[in-house]
Amino acid sequence: MHASRGFTLIAKTRASRGFTLIEILVVVAIVGVLALVVTLSVTGSAERRVRREAERFETLVGQACEQAELAGREIGVVVGEDGYGFRLMAGDDWIDYPADSVLRPRAWPGGLSVALAREGRPVDIGAAGSTMPQLVCFSSGERTPFALTLALGDAPRFRVIADDTTLAVERIGARP
Repeated sequence: MHASRGFTLIAKTRASRGFTLIEILVVVAIVGVLALVVTLSVTGSAERRVRREAERFETLVGQACEQAELAGREIGVVVGEDGYGFRLMAGDDWIDYPADSVLRPRAWPGGLSVALAREGRPVDIGAAGSTMPQLVCFSSGERTPFALTLALGDAPRFRVIADDTTLAVERIGARP
């Protein structure tokens, strides 16, 4: 009887001590690292989305211009608030590329704001369903000079710029 009573006293003494300072510091460090990882991943994801969309637009416009030159037919780009699409000049009309084509219509990711400028002047992109392209890749190898700015929240903005010889994406910083 006496031995079991001593065992119970030792067990009660250990249970009432609580956590050591080292254990608490380890938990605080782990929580801090997890908070940092979550913050960095959330902040960086918006910038990655904008960059990826700008690079995709640049690549597709570049491909459209190559196709226009190789095929000897003009290809137009229609930019809207909800997305963009490519059109092929057929006679006197612009026709949409098929939905299964590489140059199929595409939607912008949700929340992305888009601004288009030609020769430094803003272009109204609010008119959805317009049949006239704002940008054209000519069969001669030339293209409409433009600047397309993409932004998402407070993330840095990206701009796709083009003239007759250059087609590039540049990071232009956070929103003013």
